[in-house]
Amino acid sequence: MKLISIFDPGWPLWESDRLRKRSKSTEGAEPASSGNSSASLTRGLDILRAFTPDDATLGNQELIDRTGLAAATVSRLTSTLVGLGYLHYDAALGRYSIGAATVSLGYSALSSNPIIHMARPLMQELADWTGAAVALGTRDGLEMVYLANCRSMSPVTLQLNVGSRIPLARTAMGLAYLAGLDPEKRGALVEQLKQGDADGSERFAANLERAIRDKVEHGYVTAFGSWHSYINAVGVTFHPADGSPTVALTCGGIVDILPADHCRKTVGPKLVALAAQLRQRLTGRR
Repeated sequence: MKLISIFDPGWPLWESDRLRKRSKSTEGAEPASSGNSSASLTRGLDILRAFTPDDATLGNQELIDRTGLAAATVSRLTSTLVGLGYLHYDAALGRYSIGAATVSLGYSALSSNPIIHMARPLMQELADWTGAAVALGTRDGLEMVYLANCRSMSPVTLQLNVGSRIPLARTAMGLAYLAGLDPEKRGALVEQLKQGDADGSERFAANLERAIRDKVEHGYVTAFGSWHSYINAVGVTFHPADGSPTVALTCGGIVDILPADHCRKTVGPKLVALAAQLRQRLTGRR
């Protein structure tokens, strides 16, 4: 049975993209420091980061708008990225797409990650049991990015994939990540998030306070309708023993599949058990 997306493509799923935009130069000219190799590398990566899973191609103006870089800078860097194979340029359309070198780089990172390799069978088992979707992700800026995702055979499921970006402040994955940080690191991130969404800062503070409390008391956090009103999710923090970046595991779905009471009583404990089992497998204990 074909999976049906529950998201309207017109909805602002990538609304937090605005938090990633760089401030534009008031003169529209390339900054004097652009000759610095590190600065050029940073801007080149900004261009690659401008692509989302929904973008087959992007034009120059879209890259300028999303990165805040000057037109001359975008033109110069895209030319370099095309030459290196990180972007592909369609001359007929005048648009860019992700190149083979970028795909290869991302695939190498994912395929060599032992956490993803060990987690996927456990994630798929929980997805099949709940009829929902189970994902693993980590922070990138002020968003969480999917590193792995497993779906059930349910005809209605979350249509998010590897590379999808979701808000750090309003999702179970993001709240689980934040709740698992030490207070100093968490405080710095919280300030950035509040600056990016002043109107929702009080609601975010309340959600985070509850998430920290739930993590201590139950080992998991919940997000009921805080991202989209029809989505409930549970999240847990996972700190790899090898010092790799902190990740979060989540199980989420529409409220009909994952009612709040079911999340608290059953799904949450199962996700905590999944994280414990993953840790055992990664350390060689069964």
